[in-house]
Formats: sequence, C-alpha cells, structure tokens
Amino acid sequence: MRDLLRRRRRRKVCPFCADKSMYIDYKTPSMLKRFITERGKIVPRRISGVCAPHQRSLQNAIKQARVLALMPYASNSANA
Repeated sequence: MRDLLRRRRRRKVCPFCADKSMYIDYKTPSMLKRFITERGKIVPRRISGVCAPHQRSLQNAIKQARVLALMPYASNSANA
C-alpha cells in the first residue's frame, strides 16, 4: 500500500489553461516545436499534458504550419 502512494504522480496541467496569455497560433513555430518529436511527429496528450480542446487546436496549428512550410513534415534524420 505504501508503495502505491509513493508511485502516484501529480496530474499534468495543460500549459494553455494554466497560462491564459499563451495562445496557439500557426505563425509561432518556436512554440509549436515543443509539441513535436525530433522525428516530426505530434506529441500525444498523455505525454505533453495538453487538454483535449487545446490538443485539437494545437494539432490543426501544426498541420497548418507544415502546409505553409513554417515547420517540416519530418526531420532530416527521419529520412535517412
């Protein structure tokens, strides 16, 4: 029982809900890069800690930035 209490982790808080001044925009690839892997994949919610509504808008912003060539579809190391 004691081991279960030690292993329990704090629940992740959505960075966009916590900081209201931070907003999702496809024109800021530096902020969006936090939510993609080094291979260029979008990080899932359970790892990034983003809530469902913000994950959907984050996903759309990343895809829109890719279409406009602000972000790569895949990194160079992924192509090798």
